[in-house]
Amino acid sequence: MRDQPLFYSFLKYVSVGPWLKLFFMPKVSGKENVPTEGGVLLAGNHLSYFDWLFVPNSLPRMVRYVAKAEYFEGVGLRGKLKKFFFTNTGNVPIDRSGATAAEGALITAKRILNEGHIFGIYPEGTRSHDGRLYKGKVGVAVIAIETGVPVVPVAVLGTDKLAPQGKKFGRWTRPVIRFGEPMSFAQYAGQQGDREILRKVTDEIMDAIQALSGQEYVRDTYAADAKRAAREARKADGGSAA
Repeated sequence: MRDQPLFYSFLKYVSVGPWLKLFFMPKVSGKENVPTEGGVLLAGNHLSYFDWLFVPNSLPRMVRYVAKAEYFEGVGLRGKLKKFFFTNTGNVPIDRSGATAAEGALITAKRILNEGHIFGIYPEGTRSHDGRLYKGKVGVAVIAIETGVPVVPVAVLGTDKLAPQGKKFGRWTRPVIRFGEPMSFAQYAGQQGDREILRKVTDEIMDAIQALSGQEYVRDTYAADAKRAAREARKADGGSAA
């Protein structure tokens, strides 16, 4: 594809990509739902860092994600290699002009979409620690409303078995990637400042992801909060046992 760096194309079509398909045999459905041109917001669940590999490898178009700006500073040989890798694998640095990292990420996402690319986002904000789907953050709604691009929900299953959190090794399983039908929120144009609208749009997107994934949906808790509570509970158990 003409918008894909040569290194990205090499990884996807010659080296890593074919190996992923041959060894893991991912089952992909609905990729025809992803528009072949123009900005697209790809909103998915997040079970493992493997999600970042299987979703882009399932589509002919390049998918871009935000990454820490530090990865692109290129200081020293190691830094330059890291910058080359992240720059040429679909990652873009968070815009530092934002007051916070979250605001910077929103600025970056909107720029990428307005340039006509696919931008991938995980509305939960972090990986699920227990396989459940958690409450989405409203940033996905802000991006969708401000850019007016179609939102394509995507669900990935099985990657948490391949790379479980907190463990060095997982077990082989066949990943499943499902792309849902594009969602439009054009009716809310100009209302990105309305918190109720943002919550409504975010919940609609999360409902679509849940319908694809079949995960248990924890609507009233953010993934980061659930993860923190689980850590604190483990510490309490350990303290009482001692």
